[in-house]
Amino acid sequence: MARRRLGFWQRFAVGLVKPVMTVWTRRIWRGQEHLHRDGGIIIVANHISHADPLVSAHFIYDSGRWPQYLGKASVFRVPVVGWILHRCRQIPVERGSVDAVRSLDALVAALDEGGAVVIYPEGTTTRQPELWPMKAKTGAARLALATGAPVVPVVMWGPERIFDPRTTRVSLRPRIPVTVAAGEPIDLSRWADAQPTRATLEEMTDTIMLRLRDMLAEIRGGTPPPLWERPARSSVGREQRDDAA
Repeated sequence: MARRRLGFWQRFAVGLVKPVMTVWTRRIWRGQEHLHRDGGIIIVANHISHADPLVSAHFIYDSGRWPQYLGKASVFRVPVVGWILHRCRQIPVERGSVDAVRSLDALVAALDEGGAVVIYPEGTTTRQPELWPMKAKTGAARLALATGAPVVPVVMWGPERIFDPRTTRVSLRPRIPVTVAAGEPIDLSRWADAQPTRATLEEMTDTIMLRLRDMLAEIRGGTPPPLWERPARSSVGREQRDDAA
């Protein structure tokens, strides 16, 4: 990435965040060469902590790419904050059928411009008790099918020591160990000419998440479980009623 291409607010964000992360974390970076490619890329990452974006942004920036994250559109409408996010080339995501199409158009445009779009397929921090990946939403698969852009997997382990979503505990001690690893683009070629049916998108999404799960096992150790699927709301309510009885 040519550093001279960064605008003032992008440089401001780097100057604000990178020194803090340099002190706060002790980093092991792996596979950064997989981000060294021309053109747009879709970066898919596991989501274990609210600290993930800071850690992954540091990793992606150090790999020579400018990370473009998806954010709730409502945040972009906050005075000053939204203005800065726009100038840092972050991408608002709307909800609803019509607005969702507009968001997809924004993502396609970012990739056409050679951007590195970062997507957390799960849409939230994993609810799996041991922080393994869970079943995900199909947005990343839909974008890959629409653009043909390479889908590069990135996994991390260690941000949960900064903020653990299970306990909401925050650690401010310096040099917390974090490991981030990127892999070769996920082979989704079998779906290259497929229609974006629900079945196709779910198969692609499971392929993406299984790759993330297996890469995570390589850096954290242990035997990965099947992709965790949260109980349906009716099942959760029934279990709670049974417990109460």
